[in-house]
Amino acid sequence: MDFLKRPPIPEDAVQYQLFLVHPDPSDAEAHERVLQQILQNILAEIAPLLVQYIWQLQPFNLRYHPEKGDVPAHLGGVTQFGDNVEDEWFIVYLLKHITRTFSDVAAVVYDNDGQFLLIEAAEHLPKWLDPDSSENRVFLFRGELHILPNRTRSGEVGWPRNSVPAVGQALEVLHSHSGSCLAKQPIRSALARRLDGYPDKIQQNFHRAHCYVPAGIAVVLSRRPDLIAPAVSAFYLRDPVDLQACRTFRKFPPDTRVLTSLKFTRCLYAQLQQQSFVPDRRSGFTLPARSHPQYRAHELGMKLAHGFEILCSKSGQSSSEKEASVSSNPLWRGFLDSLRKNGYFKNPGQEVMNVLEDASYSLEELKNQEAHLPPEDSDAWLDISPQELERLLEERGGRGVSDGTRKTPQPDEELQEEEAGYSLIAVTKGMKNFINATSSHEGAEIPRSCLAEPFSFDPDAVTSALDRLLGSNDDELDSDDFEDDDDEKGNDVNDDEEVQNGESQEQTDAEALDNLRKYMDEMDQELQSTNIGKSFTQNNRASNKADASKSSSSATRSELVEEEIQPLDVDLNLVSNLLESLASQAGLAGPASNLLQSLGIHIPPDADQS
Repeated sequence: MDFLKRPPIPEDAVQYQLFLVHPDPSDAEAHERVLQQILQNILAEIAPLLVQYIWQLQPFNLRYHPEKGDVPAHLGGVTQFGDNVEDEWFIVYLLKHITRTFSDVAAVVYDNDGQFLLIEAAEHLPKWLDPDSSENRVFLFRGELHILPNRTRSGEVGWPRNSVPAVGQALEVLHSHSGSCLAKQPIRSALARRLDGYPDKIQQNFHRAHCYVPAGIAVVLSRRPDLIAPAVSAFYLRDPVDLQACRTFRKFPPDTRVLTSLKFTRCLYAQLQQQSFVPDRRSGFTLPARSHPQYRAHELGMKLAHGFEILCSKSGQSSSEKEASVSSNPLWRGFLDSLRKNGYFKNPGQEVMNVLEDASYSLEELKNQEAHLPPEDSDAWLDISPQELERLLEERGGRGVSDGTRKTPQPDEELQEEEAGYSLIAVTKGMKNFINATSSHEGAEIPRSCLAEPFSFDPDAVTSALDRLLGSNDDELDSDDFEDDDDEKGNDVNDDEEVQNGESQEQTDAEALDNLRKYMDEMDQELQSTNIGKSFTQNNRASNKADASKSSSSATRSELVEEEIQPLDVDLNLVSNLLESLASQAGLAGPASNLLQSLGIHIPPDADQS
């Protein structure tokens, strides 16, 4: 398959491609000119969004890619987002915006997990769509998610699930039948929820904080706020060799520190704030007591200064003397020019030095600005309560959301939901729904709404599936057989063969059932001599009846044995065992809590500490 030949994508990177949905394959040069013009128009369209954004590692970038194999010429790029996954989803928003603005362009986006857009809507995907069958099927087109449908019959729109369409073939289907390829509303709603808030979310992801930094850093960041990202990363990923440059601060001496307001992304701020670090005594950085009101500003500034010093120590400036020995070779100079053109020597430390050299500032003026700084943002978002974490996990899991809008529960509704979650009846009902839900060799399916939707099934579909399993058909039984039978191809047999096979099958079934009953009877007899029955709770009415039967002298031995085998209180035993498992977990994650959590059932903490 084509995707097996695709170069591996780094774990923290996202790759994206923009194709013309209806290109002219006869004129490659015209195709390139059209794509280059579209590239210029795209950059002009999204420039207002990009200019205010701070990327974790690499920015969004597009360039022209010529045709290669069965992949048409297109615009594409790769962005490493590091620890800030919001960069990846901002790129998805950009692609949706681009395809909405430029209606003749379709976008493809994926990372090392593959089609991560489908992962976001996993609970709503059709059964046939999996990582193998989704290759070259998923596009962002006209601002919406499109999926090439599964073609099961000749003449239908789509592509067979057991083969991978070429990109050109997929684009042709998308162009000709865009309405049929539009993803179902629940799938699009799941993606819309993940992108909810953009572009305003860009500003919401920023965090402003006061920092005591050397004057040079304050000037650099006032002109290039985006350079704060590589500085934080340099400090965050430092090693002992990097810290050697921080023994004596040559670029940013600590005696020039000023208080300034700096803009971080929340990810960058968390990386800087949460790391404990003690500066070298030779560096000249000293911190006030922790009780000092400006302690945090001093600590943040100290860490940031180390990051900038490390960056500049890696700037890799080459002197003219080092280049003189080979500069006369035209092939070597052409090679260097090619590397520079492709950004090989691009170094954020060098960019910092360039900005610093071009800037002029007054230390006194910077100190005068300290009295007019805007207020800091609260960093309370760093602390998440268990309830808030639970809510975020539920939102990410998509439970309780069936459309594109999420209803904010009122206090009374929250109380009802909490009581329902703590109900033991809800526990038993949820477990029964889980047991009765569809399962296969790939795993068990969690019921979508265990508390609100009762389990139901189609008896005819079940009977038909059993007939195929026990009859002469060789069809494979899987979870798809319970939903639709579009792919079924029954084998034609005559009536005599059906009658003969039916009688033979009935006889076989009867023998199997008799053997099973004998086996169960023998097992019951063996268990009567053990204490295993005492570990289960029986129905009270059944227990009383058993006591009365035992006191009757006229009962035969076989009747006594029959009476001793009493029905169990399944619900009570289920709840008791679950509660015992939860108690043994001592508040930690475990099989019982994970299963109940996946079913949307919440059990309060164990108040009995004995």
